[in-house]
Parts: sequence; structure tokens; C-alpha cells
Amino acid sequence: MPQSDSRNRRFVLARRPEGEPDADTLRLETVERPAPGPGQMLLRNEFLSLDPYMRGRMSDAPSYAAPVEIGEVMVGGTVAEVVSSDVAGFAPGDRVVAFGGWQDYAISDGRGVINMGPDPQNPSWALGVLGMPGLTAWAGLTQIGQPQKGETLVVAGASGPVGATVGQIGRILGLRVVGIAGGAEKCAHVTGTLGFDACIDYKSEGFAAMLAQAVPDGIDIYFENVGGAVFDAVLPLLNPRARIPVCGLISQYNATGLPEGPDRLGQLMGQVLKRRMTLRGFIVFDDFGHLYGEFAEAMGDWVRQGRIRYREEMIDGLENAPAAFIGLLRGEAFGKRVIRLNA
Repeated sequence: MPQSDSRNRRFVLARRPEGEPDADTLRLETVERPAPGPGQMLLRNEFLSLDPYMRGRMSDAPSYAAPVEIGEVMVGGTVAEVVSSDVAGFAPGDRVVAFGGWQDYAISDGRGVINMGPDPQNPSWALGVLGMPGLTAWAGLTQIGQPQKGETLVVAGASGPVGATVGQIGRILGLRVVGIAGGAEKCAHVTGTLGFDACIDYKSEGFAAMLAQAVPDGIDIYFENVGGAVFDAVLPLLNPRARIPVCGLISQYNATGLPEGPDRLGQLMGQVLKRRMTLRGFIVFDDFGHLYGEFAEAMGDWVRQGRIRYREEMIDGLENAPAAFIGLLRGEAFGKRVIRLNA
């Protein structure tokens, strides 16, 4: 359904999910288009980013960011057109990267908004390889992973927007790169298109043994996006002084309790101590936002040169965002999921 010039479609949080979000988690409303005041601008969202962190914002459990309140618009990164502006440096027709949420229109005072000008090339890529996922990949690998040429890097979620970028940067920096992905098609993309040295299908019988065979010299850097059984297979293979950037644990986002089986925390902490490993979580803009300029220059060059390949999964229609998000959490996405609103 196309956008209206006078009405604003928006998804608000209707109830907090227990486990996986469902059709009742978000509610679609249609209200009057908002009107900007002095010092504000009106943004018409064109593309909405879907990202795993959104599941955490649906919960009111303590976290690094405030939860979305019941009845509030669901948060999300957007690429938008400036409709009208009373903000210096922004003019009607400019395309911007903002945090406009799951709605057609948003009001902004310009804080935290990046102006891409009136005619950027591939504007939706600012939500992927040239935006937050790309920065997450670059900063997590370079700042926490501290890669050294010839080391072995293993990347979970290797066909996703973060993992795919991590592995390609690793190859540029001279690492041996092994990806972990779900399914033969995704693994073929990881090796054939993205250039990883190997890819292991975590759904395959004998996954742990196959991973061990793929890393005969052990693992120096493990980029964690998944958790769960994937990390169980990785842990015994980590080398002394291995580095583990932790940017996500998508296998656990819908969990309603602790996993079954023995408590393995003692084993994990024992291995961290004995092997002197570095295990560090990070929130990319909080921890590394000050490096955005350095990232943007490097990533822009690599993309223009064709050294970084990028896969985008465009889904038309704001009304399709909830189902697409649920599928993302189930591992159904293949590349960066983006919603095109005016379709």
C-alpha cells in the first residue's frame, strides 16, 4: 500500500511478547501526518531497516537501551526524504539516515541524523554495509578482534549483513576466514560470492566435527552473532589469546528461560582463564561511534572497488514488516532485510 500525503501509518508495540513475537505484538495504526514545529523537520521514511536488536527493545527487561513502551512507535533505522525543514543543513529533497521508526513520517530536530544529499547512490545501503551493520562488522573485528595476517577467523551468521562484511574484511586483512551459516545455498554464497575460505552449515549432522576439520590450526578470532549450539562447537577450538567480539546472540532472543542441560558457565570461564582469551560485548555506536568517519572512508573505498560484496533483501510494504521481522529472528533472512515503505 503506497504512502499518503496526509496520513501516517505506524506500527506501535501492542503487547510485550513472551518468546517469539507474533501477529498481536505490533498494531498498525493510521493517524494524521505529524506537523513539525520551530527547529524541526518532517521526514518521509522511504526504507526501514530490520535488525535483531529490535527484539530486545520489545522487552522491558534491563538492557543497554530503554524499552519501547506499550503504544509507542516501534523503533528502527530509516532512510528518509526531508519534506520540510527548519533545521540548518537540511533542505527539502535531501535524503537522510535517521531513526524514524516503523512509520511513514517522523519529526526530527536533526540530532543523530546523517545528510546524504538530494541524490545518493543506493540510499538503502546506508542501513546495511555503509551503516550500522557495516560499522558493527568493521569495529568489532578491527578494534576487538585485533587481527594479524595469517590468523584464522570464524564468523557466525556468515551470510547476514554483519557476518558477511566481517568475513570479507578479514580476507582483505589477510586472514583465513571460515563462515558458519544455515543451509547449502547460504554457504555457497559465502564461499562463491563473498570469498570465504570455507563455510560450514550448522544445520548439518556432524557440524562440530566439520568445523574442527575446517580449522586445523584452531581459531584466533571468533565473531559471535549467534550463541547456543554454534558457540558450543567453537569453544574447544579457540586458541590461546583468542579474541571473541560479541555483537549478538540471535539464537537466544526469543528464549523464555535458561537452556536445558548442565550449567556450562564454569567451563566457559575456566577456558577464558586458562587460554587467556578476550571475550567482549559491544554496542557499536556507544563504543565505537567516534570511529564512524574512519569506517565510512574505508568501507566506501572497498565497496566502490568491489572488494566488499553486499546482498540486500528488499521487501515491499510497511504492512509486511512484522512478518519479515519474525522471519529474520527465525533465520530466514538471506542478506540485509529492508522494508520499502512506499510500495
